[in-house]
Amino acid sequence: MIWPVIVELKQILEMGRSYPWPRPQSCPRCSNWRVWGHGYVARYFEGYGQALLMKCYRCPACGCVITLRPDSHFSRIHTSRESIRDHLDERLAHGRWPPSALPRSRLRHWLANLRRQVQAHLTNRWRWGLLAGFDALLRQGRVPVARVS
Repeated sequence: MIWPVIVELKQILEMGRSYPWPRPQSCPRCSNWRVWGHGYVARYFEGYGQALLMKCYRCPACGCVITLRPDSHFSRIHTSRESIRDHLDERLAHGRWPPSALPRSRLRHWLANLRRQVQAHLTNRWRWGLLAGFDALLRQGRVPVARVS
């Protein structure tokens, strides 16, 4: 289970395992009050040349493994939400991608998936535009640039 937390990636890079990670008060799955440390997992993020260590916890009651992740990033996506939205905004407003180090194929992938998500989940809001759809999908707790399942 992914548990988003407010963290600074640069500090995680500098401090490594000594970063002061927040501890869940209880298990998000079964609400058991006892949660144990379960080590670290390496995750890559855009702009960092090496993997950053993300803290994991484990619930002894239900066996749930809770992996902490920056709330600034979507699950399974290396680029921040803000950067994704800025790139999409530039493309939709001006018809071209902004100059960046990100591959164009990834940017096109996000745009195509956003269109699919809006059509699948926000059919009555399509007239407001894709960026409004991006924000509406976020409010619903969806990842706007993920593949529709």
